[in-house]
Amino acid sequence: MFNRIIRVSVDFTRQKANQSAAWVVVARDTVSGFLTTAHHALLVLGIAAIGALALMFVKPDIADRVKQLSPFATEVAEEEADEPEHPLTALLPESGAAPTTKAAIDEKLAGNAKQQQWVTNWLAKRYRVATDATNMLVSAAYVTAQEIKLDPLLILSVMAIESGFNPFAESPVGAQGLMQVMSKVHHDKFEELGGVKAALNPVANIRVGSLILKDYVTRGGSVEAGLKLYVGAGAFDSDSGYGARVLAEYRRLKDVANGKKVSVYATSASASTKQSSSDKKADNASEDPGNKENQLAAL
Repeated sequence: MFNRIIRVSVDFTRQKANQSAAWVVVARDTVSGFLTTAHHALLVLGIAAIGALALMFVKPDIADRVKQLSPFATEVAEEEADEPEHPLTALLPESGAAPTTKAAIDEKLAGNAKQQQWVTNWLAKRYRVATDATNMLVSAAYVTAQEIKLDPLLILSVMAIESGFNPFAESPVGAQGLMQVMSKVHHDKFEELGGVKAALNPVANIRVGSLILKDYVTRGGSVEAGLKLYVGAGAFDSDSGYGARVLAEYRRLKDVANGKKVSVYATSASASTKQSSSDKKADNASEDPGNKENQLAAL
């Protein structure tokens, strides 16, 4: 009797153990099947996502349509409407209402980069300067113009007439560099840029010359009057055509920047039939030795 009870107990225990093992196997197979299904689903979704991205890359308008179908489209639109003004807005030329969204600013900057490249290529051919060197000078002029709020094409026009883009040019009266700055008179303006020796540094020369030019234009009340002061002819009735030559070059550069074809052989700023700005400064100095210095020292 006792042995029978033990046998029944052992059989019952064995049966339960077998049932538990069966449940473990079922649970394991279920989990394994779920993981396999999830893996395949993720693989399919990944392939679909790659395909969608490729399609959107080929046809960007599809991305806009998908974005419009999103439940967050309204919220995104509101955020874009409240988006703060792009930090580069102030650096763009004024032409009607300035764009304020990042996309609009990027588009405008891309357009400016194209214009800058046109100007660089034209100046390099016109003045026979290496394109890379011209690109550096044009970039420096644009950066300086953005900082001091002056038209970069005007700065480049003055550089063209003053030195023909020769950074080591020096006039008989000591005007130096691209913009023919009287470094001895304006030594204080070069202090933060490395001292008077920096007058032959293209970037420093462009910056100081541009600051002087802007101040003269402000004082004179017009670009024409400012150019007359810049060449040292403020005390004379005529600037011997200096202002006219700068403005003629300025108009040509504006056409180039607007994508128009302008001959690089147009009436040259350095034509031998016209008096150069350096010669004009020398004449002014000989007629009135203190004129150029007095005009510039007024800054």
